[in-house]
Parts: sequence; structure tokens; C-alpha cells
Amino acid sequence: MMNIQHLMNNNNSSTIHHTSSPLPYPTNTSPTTKAHPKTRVGVSHRSSSVKMSVFNKSAHVKKMEDFVDVSKVVVVKGVVVLKHKSFFGLFGSKVSLKLVSHSANNMEGTVGKAAYLEKLSAKSADLADDESAFGVTFNWNHEIAVPGALIVSNEHHNEFYLKTVVLEDVPDCGTVQFHCNSWVYPSKHYLQKHRVFFANKTYLPHQTPKSISVYREEELRILRGEGRENAKLEEWDRVYDYACYNDLGEPDEGPDHVRPILGGSAKYPYPRRTRTSRPPTETDPLTESRLPLYKALQDMYVPRDEKFEQLKFSDFLGDTFRSVSQGSVGALKGLFDKTPTEFDSLQDVLNLYERGIKLHKSSLLKKFKGLLRIDDADTLKFPMPDIIKEDKTAWRTDEEFARQMLAGLHPLLIRRLEEFPPVSKLDPETYGNQNSSITKECIQENLDSLSLDEAIKGGRLFLLDHHDMIMPYLREINTNTTSRVYATRTILFFKDDGTLKPLAIELSRPHAEGDQYGAISKVYTPAYDGIEGSFWDLAKTYVAVTDSGYHQLISHWLNTHAVMEPFVIATHRQLSVLHPVYKLLLPHFRYTISINAVARQIALNADGLFEAAVFPRKYVGDWTSAMYKDWVFTEQALPVDLVKRGMAIKDSESPYGYKLLIEDYPYAVDGLEIWSGIETWVKEYCSIYYESDEMVAADTELQSWWKEIRETGHGDKKDEKWWPEMKTVDELIQSCTTIIWVASALHSVVNFGQYPYGGYMPNRPTISRQFMPEPNTPEYEELNTNPDLAFLKTVPNQLQTLLALSVIELISGHSPDEVYLGQEDPQNKTSDAAALEAFKRFTVKLSETEARIIERNSDPKLKNRVGSAKLPYTLLCPSSGVGITGRGIANSISI
Repeated sequence: MMNIQHLMNNNNSSTIHHTSSPLPYPTNTSPTTKAHPKTRVGVSHRSSSVKMSVFNKSAHVKKMEDFVDVSKVVVVKGVVVLKHKSFFGLFGSKVSLKLVSHSANNMEGTVGKAAYLEKLSAKSADLADDESAFGVTFNWNHEIAVPGALIVSNEHHNEFYLKTVVLEDVPDCGTVQFHCNSWVYPSKHYLQKHRVFFANKTYLPHQTPKSISVYREEELRILRGEGRENAKLEEWDRVYDYACYNDLGEPDEGPDHVRPILGGSAKYPYPRRTRTSRPPTETDPLTESRLPLYKALQDMYVPRDEKFEQLKFSDFLGDTFRSVSQGSVGALKGLFDKTPTEFDSLQDVLNLYERGIKLHKSSLLKKFKGLLRIDDADTLKFPMPDIIKEDKTAWRTDEEFARQMLAGLHPLLIRRLEEFPPVSKLDPETYGNQNSSITKECIQENLDSLSLDEAIKGGRLFLLDHHDMIMPYLREINTNTTSRVYATRTILFFKDDGTLKPLAIELSRPHAEGDQYGAISKVYTPAYDGIEGSFWDLAKTYVAVTDSGYHQLISHWLNTHAVMEPFVIATHRQLSVLHPVYKLLLPHFRYTISINAVARQIALNADGLFEAAVFPRKYVGDWTSAMYKDWVFTEQALPVDLVKRGMAIKDSESPYGYKLLIEDYPYAVDGLEIWSGIETWVKEYCSIYYESDEMVAADTELQSWWKEIRETGHGDKKDEKWWPEMKTVDELIQSCTTIIWVASALHSVVNFGQYPYGGYMPNRPTISRQFMPEPNTPEYEELNTNPDLAFLKTVPNQLQTLLALSVIELISGHSPDEVYLGQEDPQNKTSDAAALEAFKRFTVKLSETEARIIERNSDPKLKNRVGSAKLPYTLLCPSSGVGITGRGIANSISI
């Protein structure tokens, strides 16, 4: 905490500003209007009216000194911290603060006299560069108990960011903290004419002191926007509401720009996003109009407290994504003397990092410096990705290909093979026979003398399956876009040394005569010489393409970004800031609404980055919607996911209660330790506030929160039987643990390794542009004589690679204001000693986990942790520095 006493000791102002009498909350009069001297504050029972006033106009307010002896009134000094240099001109009567009693000796809602900002003569070293502190002096009668809420009125013409208000030496309680962390707009923008903030306490709804419960309930009505369901939302509004993804297309631009509305239908189910209240398009009244990106970053409605702070905005969103929006492929071409088309060799790819590309001087050059790594010599040069730092060719080996399924950018899909050959779950009446064509003969000779049955029963066979999830869309993708993609299955064998080796890859396409005739498939097996070796390498490439697409669109976008947003919205709408679950989850929601809004503007939209750089192209929305049909909240819990994939079994004798089938599975080993730490912290925290299952079931805010998540936020899946009922403490613990895991660790796993692994395009291509060459064709001859060139003509070309590299370099780095798991100070949320101690234990446990991860990476017996590419698995190391580090568990989905 900043040295408040130091600031107070240097506050020479002894003037106490106040009104002649306390004002009721809220009031329709101006702050300078005197209330009737004989009125008394009271609590009224609110009807279903959406009127913003909490009290009836007939409610009485009584002077504080009328309750007790005036001699009991004491002077309470405090320090107010404002951020973002938004404090000029706030002295005098422009900003008033009033304290509300926590309890009042059976009296209701006593409001103190107004106090005003005072200039401090010293600046604490604890203040950030963009912060300033002011003094404030209250007259407070300690016989009406301690302050529980703070009413802030802003009569200035500008908004300001109120960070904290800290009172020292308050009688009977010492320090009282208000962690506000919110923008306060001029009173004219608020129907209730002011803002209310609460002291740093935690209460379940039924435990809230009567004197502040009315403020608690009214705040939630404001955040829900009751009575404003169809109103246009402005920047000062604090409304959290839901909408479907109906803003991805631009039908006014023509049929090619039409995209389906995601969410709200059986055909296109989807999580809900934050309502922005833009008008509909002229062509389609159900599609919300879009703003140009240069305006959207500033003007698109996002609750102001959810928007990126200036440091984040400048570092990430300032010129960078303006460049993306203006930097279409056509504009990008203008940077080069010769338009980049194809790579002629793998050395051309390496030159992006080793020598760079000399750019053509033009008016575009300055603009693109905000996006691309262009040095003073006008050379475009990217940092060397970790996957090729130590060895330029290891990425091509079978060992590294398989290792990355356990310890790469996307170690989430591999599963135990329990049935051979793999069986499809697609409807045979619609898609015909989609079962695998891989035969026993294809793999038998590589089973290290085991029979097929022995290998299956012994847990030695594994499968990376991208067949059923892609096949229904392949005909449209391969016919109507420039992608040429296969549905893939890869079978792997678990060797005695703890590593995996690929045995067979199946590439499948829809039958030319129609889907009902099943798949046309071909199986490739390991080979290392001649044309067969080239076929095998290319087969691995098609697997990498499908896995990259699934990683980016499903594991990353859908299963972290999109599915979390409804939890963010519901938490603000249904859980008071005083609620313990709100305080627990809030740090894991920072910036999520903002980054998702950006994604709708530049990535998920028609002709956006996803459609330009990932193989489904214009079917990105369709495919992610189809995959959402399979989303199950409870299966996002790491242990449940591992058991479902056959990668672990429950075992009380094993660490964290689960035995891994592959003991050296770095993602699972590190992940279970992180999961256990989160679970223990959540359990200890929730146990402080919920002593029984009955308390969970009786918590009105908690029940409304969970109901809204199921029935509105994820309304297309409201009838699923797997939703926890939220009637027990254990259900609460498991649900909160899962939310925190997804928002922090899972997102970090699939995001912050993108440049270290995918920054070298040949390792993680996201598009394939031609099918496997057929005999007696020029493509076949080229594969035979120049396999590297055939490979480069299959994967993204130069322009596609440059655009993709620019984006993934940007989103793979940690910003200077990143907050990491276990580093958020809970004093910003609660003053409960038990919660603070539990959080300290959590922080220590994460530090110990990080040390063990580093130790495991140094163990030569654990071959999957580093591999032939010499790239240690650090994506679940909790801490990180700024930039691209390939490590660090960010607290929230913020990029």
C-alpha cells in the first residue's frame, strides 16, 4: 500500500468543506441544494419499478449530529488516488465525497456531510507515473459506526479515474479502504447523479448490513441496465448485456460479405457476446452495423471499466491494429519492390529472421512500422522463433512432430486409442462410411514386437483425430475457397523410452459423387527416402494444417475467449462487488470483453484475419459454431478432460489424484500441478464464506448468476444435463476452479507459445493450398525432384506468412501491465485476513511449482520436455517478463 500517513502528514490543508446538512441517496437536487433539516434517511422497499432512485422522495434525512452528541464528531482524513492524469480542475466543489454508515445503531443509511478534494503537498514514491493523490477530510461521528459506502458526485465537465480512497485512524476500526478502480463521469450522465463505492468488505447478500444493502441492490440494477434494454449505450454507461454474434458480416457491401448470425438458433449455436447497441444494417435488420476500425477502437461500446488502460492500448492497439485494418494484402504489396508471392526455398523463409527483406520506400512504410518489424534501414526482419533457434531442421523429424502433441502449442487433443481401426461418429445416412481405412498391416511392423491387441490393451497406441470435426465442411471449403484440406487421423505408438512415434497418417476427402458415399482416404506410413519420404513429410504437413486450424479457432478462440465472455457479463450483472465470488473471479476477467470486441472487428469478421490466414476461410463462423455444439463446461476441467481422452485415470496414490498414461506428458504434468493449486486456493477461499451446502443454495445472487450463465449467456445449451446445479459447496468450488483455469492457464498455454512454435511457418502452417500430388502430374514430378519447393507451394505463401507472422508476434507477447496468476494482490478486493492468508499460500505454491517445472526440464530422462529442437516446455511457468517469452500464466484472457 502507498505510504498514506506520509501524504497525510504533508497535507497542510485544514479547511473542511461540507454542506449544511447531509443529503439523501440519491437526490434529484444539485449538490449545492440543501436538504430539509428535519428529513431522515430511511430504507424503502423497492417495487419492480425501474426508477433509479433508491429512496422515496418522502424519505427522511436527519443530520448526523442529531443522532448523538455533536462532541462525538471527529475529523477523519483520507487520501484519494486518481489515475490517467484526469484530475485537473477537480478542486473546490467540483467533486464531492460522502460517507455512508456501515451500520447505525438500528438507524438506517446515515449519510455524512460532503467533503471535497484537497491538494497534497507531497507525492508518494508509491504512486505510479500516471497517478496523483489528493487529500480529503470528513467530519464523522464514530457513534454511528464505521463507513460502509462512499457516494461520489462529479460536477466537473470531464470524467476521471478513481483508483482508491483510503481513510486512516477511523475510530473503532483504523484504516478503511475503498478500492474503486472505476471511471466517474459527470453527474449529468447518471440518472442517479452520482456513483457509489463500497468499503473493502465482503458480504453474502443476506449478511449485508441493512444500511448499505439498498445500495448493493441498486448497483446491480444499474449494471443490468434495467429499463434500458433497447437503449443506445454511450461511453459513460455501465451496462452489461448480451447479444448474439450478429456483427460479423457486412451485407450492405454485397452477398460475399454476408455471414451467418452466430447464437440464438439451433443451426448456429454460440456463446453470447456483450451488447453494443449499434443500429442494424440497411440490407438486413437482424445484422448489426459495423464501425470502421479506426473508430471502433475508440467508439464501439464496451463498458468503460472493461476497456484497455492507456498503457495496454498504446502498446497493443494504438497504431498496430489500425495498420492491420488498413493493411490489406493489396496495400501490403506496396511495401516491396517485387510483390512477394512464393518462397523459392526454405532459406527464403529463414531469411525473414536472419537477413530480413529490404522494403520499397513509400508512403505506406511509416504506417506499417506500427505493425511490422521494420528497422531504420527499412528492412523487415522478425525475431528468430524458438523452434529453430537451436536446430534449424529438428522440426521436420518424426520425434518432434509427435513431441509437440504432448508439449507443443496445442497439446490438448491427443487421446488413447482404444478401438481399432478408429470409428467415426458421423451419421452414416448423411456421410456414408467414415470409419478409418488404416489397417493392421499398416502399423504392425512398427509395434516393437507387440501384437496389435497387446498394444491397445497396454495403452501403447494413441490417436490425433481431426476427421469427424472437419469432414462435414470439407466439400464447401475445398470447393468455395482457395484451401485444399484433408480430414486427418494420425496413429502413434508409445515407445519404451517414453516418447511417441507416428505410425500412420490417414488423409480423407469427401467422395466426388456425394457425401452419402463416404470418404476417399489414403494412408501414409513413415518413409525417409525418395518419393515415399516426400509423401510422408507432406502428410505430416496436412496434419499440422488441420491441427493449427483447430488450435486457433476452437481451442484458442472458441474454448477460451468466446465461452468466457458470458461468465464475465453475468458476474457483473448478478454478483455485487461485495460478493465473495465476484471478488474471487474478477481478476480473471480483466480486458476479456475488450479483446473479444477487437476480435470481432479484425479476426472473426468477414474477410478478417481468421478468414485470411486459417484454412476454413469464409466458413470460420460456421465451423466454430458446429464445434460449440460439443462444448461441455464440466469437461473444461483439466482432470476431467484428461480422463475423457484416456490420458489419465483417477488414482489416490498418484500426485494430485490422477495417474497419467504417459508419465512424461509435460502439459498434463505441469497442468495438474497448476490445477491443484487453483483448486486448493478456491476451496480455502469459498470455505471462508460458505459453511454449508444450504448457504450456497440460499445465496440469491449466486443462484441468479448461475441461472443467467446457463439460460442466457450460454442459452443455446441451457437444456444440457451436464450443467452443475450449483446447490453445493463442491459444485461452486469445481465451477470456479474451472473458470479460473480456462481464463488463466488454459488460455496461456494456447496463446503465448504461438510465436515460439508457429513463428516459423513451416512448423505450424495454417493453410494448405493444394492436394497431395497425383502420379503423372507436374506436381508429382516436382515433389520427386524438389520436395522442398513442392512443400512451400502447399503451405502459406509469402504474403500470407508475413501477415500471419506480424499478428502472432503481436499476440504472443506479454504487455508491461500484465498481471500473472498468483500475483494479484487480494487487498484490492477484500480485507478478510483468512482470504489474504489463503492467497499467500497460493502464491507460494505457484512459486514452488515453477521451480519444479524448471527442474523437470533439466532432467535428461524426461525426453518430451525439451526434444530434439531443444525447446523446453515452459508455457505453464507462472511468471514471465515483458514480450515474447514462451512462458507466464496471465491472470485473464487479455490478448
